[in-house]
Amino acid sequence: MILIDPNVARDIVSGNFDDPFSVLGLHGHDGRFVIRVFMPNATGVEVLDAKSGRKICALDPVADAEGLFAGVSGRRKTRFAYKLRMTKDGHTWTMKDPYSFAPVMGEIDEHLFSEGSHRRLWNILGAHVIRHEGVEGIHFAVWAPNARRVSVVGDFNGWDGRKHCMRRRGQTGIWEVFLPDLGEGEPYKYEIQDSNGQLLPQKADPYGFGSEHPPKTASIVRRLDKAKWSDKGWMSKREAIQRFDKPISIYEVHLGSWKRKPEEENRPLSYEELAGELVAYVKEMGFTHIELMPVSEFPFDGSWGYQPIGLFAPTIRHGTLQEFRAFVNACHKAEIGLLLDWVPGHFPEDIHGLGRFDGTALYEHQDRKEGFHPDWNTLVYNYGRREVSNYLVSNALYWCMEHHIDGLRVDAVASMLYRDYSRKEGEWVPNIHGGRENLEAISFLQRMNEAVYGEVEGVMTVAEESTAFPGVSAPTSNGGLGFGFKWNMGWMNDTLSYIEEDPVHRKFHHHKMTFGLHYAFSENFILPISHDEVVHGKGSMLSKMPGFGADKFANLRAYYGFMWGHPGKKLLFMGCEFAQGGEWNHNHSLDWHLLDHEWHRGVQSLIRDMNLLYTSTPALYELDSKPDGFEWIEEENANESIFAWIRKGKDGKSPVLVVCNMTPIERSNHHIGVPAAGRWIERLNTDAKIYGGGGRGNLGFAETRQVASHGRANSLSLTLPPLSTLFFELEH
Repeated sequence: MILIDPNVARDIVSGNFDDPFSVLGLHGHDGRFVIRVFMPNATGVEVLDAKSGRKICALDPVADAEGLFAGVSGRRKTRFAYKLRMTKDGHTWTMKDPYSFAPVMGEIDEHLFSEGSHRRLWNILGAHVIRHEGVEGIHFAVWAPNARRVSVVGDFNGWDGRKHCMRRRGQTGIWEVFLPDLGEGEPYKYEIQDSNGQLLPQKADPYGFGSEHPPKTASIVRRLDKAKWSDKGWMSKREAIQRFDKPISIYEVHLGSWKRKPEEENRPLSYEELAGELVAYVKEMGFTHIELMPVSEFPFDGSWGYQPIGLFAPTIRHGTLQEFRAFVNACHKAEIGLLLDWVPGHFPEDIHGLGRFDGTALYEHQDRKEGFHPDWNTLVYNYGRREVSNYLVSNALYWCMEHHIDGLRVDAVASMLYRDYSRKEGEWVPNIHGGRENLEAISFLQRMNEAVYGEVEGVMTVAEESTAFPGVSAPTSNGGLGFGFKWNMGWMNDTLSYIEEDPVHRKFHHHKMTFGLHYAFSENFILPISHDEVVHGKGSMLSKMPGFGADKFANLRAYYGFMWGHPGKKLLFMGCEFAQGGEWNHNHSLDWHLLDHEWHRGVQSLIRDMNLLYTSTPALYELDSKPDGFEWIEEENANESIFAWIRKGKDGKSPVLVVCNMTPIERSNHHIGVPAAGRWIERLNTDAKIYGGGGRGNLGFAETRQVASHGRANSLSLTLPPLSTLFFELEH
């Protein structure tokens, strides 16, 4: 009997055989079973009964095929379970044969994957510790439709791609293999031959749940079934908390530089340490949410996470997947929502990543005019390919469902929406109608939002979208993109441009502070002062302020007061809350020592108190997205650089008056018309001494007079401290 074709044997040994399950393992032949094993590190192989351990037969080395063994069992009517006993240099060990196991994936999973509608792809692809046919091991599965051969490699096989070649699953392009007796913590990659038999650089798992510490690049097997959640209370009421008519104040954080341990080689905090220190700080400061800059695994620290490789893996820089979950749980126990920056807009070309994954432009476009971002030197996902769109939608659901994430802030949406984004004439490809809109990306974003909002109760999505693209936060049923919220980049740019002006010149730029109200209710806006405003030579928020010493701090406090009084949810980048002096540096901790200075402590106290005022005052948040909640009082006083408006809640009974004086001149006996007579309580004054100001104001309240002003029968006579914002609430 010829136990194996010599050409096939040669291809197996050389790593050029693409269908190992058709040859290796147990195969029937004329009432007997042929067993073939490729084990290069063995000199002898025996087949044992899986239960009794009794020897069934010995396998003989195949001629001219080092490491390949074959033999025949006695006559048996049915297939049988077996294990292998190997010997080499006097050492003996046993193992189960991966090629003795049936496929793991089912037909329904294959069908849903093929049509691009599988919402739980992370359950079938990647590396999973499972029990299969009564044996515990790891099931590996990866999509590489144009590969000739795919193998999983790791410490368990000496990173030899010949040993564990995978099974191709029909026309899906998925390859899988079950490796018995392996468990959590194994490092691994995929070794892929392209369609021409060319060996590619080893690839990390696109669905890997863990990674090695950079600069190492292997994926790590992590279990998803050991979560210890105790956040049922938060999850059950989250939907009522993350609504358009609720207060949302977000603290944006880069985990690697919020705090560091200088005494321990300047290392960043672990997830466990952050679960204590960061969560407690955010709670004390009165923020309702934390937004993390990307935590999906990324190779280059300087990208801050915005060039991810492992979309399904929480970065190992701060701990394991289970430790990340514990951090999420700690946020929820403190009743703080957790948002993640999510990057479906582009990915880096690192050779272990998605780029030309199976030797072809699989996840990206073939044409660099469509598939390359000149701004970031990164690749663009091919959103029109159903498997790629499904990959990204599934990833969004994964973070929300497996890790209890409360929302996703989608990065660089504008770069996705327009084919000519940051590209010159002739460097981009129009859509099928000849236009600049990326129709496939638009469809993908709609699908993602429908999936997330449709399947995860209480979640929120946020778009960082810097253009006037219509309907970003409108329902997809009305033709919108379906996001819950949109960053108001126009407001941010205009108001920062204004506040950076010397106060003597501000009267010429008055419109920059008022223009935002012309479109403030066209979307569900978040007002962002993000990391982008304090990097790349832009300086810190404090350094943007004109003047010297106390005036710089007064300007900053007045600006923050304007922001907290303005319609829209709030977002502030870490360090801005205590007037970080220098520009943010991702390699260093924030300058916490500045809190030894009263002016910096004052700004921190102001943010804390404004969050308290904001979250406890319905007029400041209930009608954020509706014009009924806002009324200008003094809009056009450019000469004195004064702004005044009313914020109203749903009941209209407790309006809040916000007044800003953006000059260093005190305005005494300044009349402000108000909609109701009575006593107006001064709820907050950014010039208060506790905030580092001069302590000037209105002694806590002001009574209306029947003196007409600003078209209203009643008015207040106010003292407006220099460079200040004041909040008044009608007493009731």
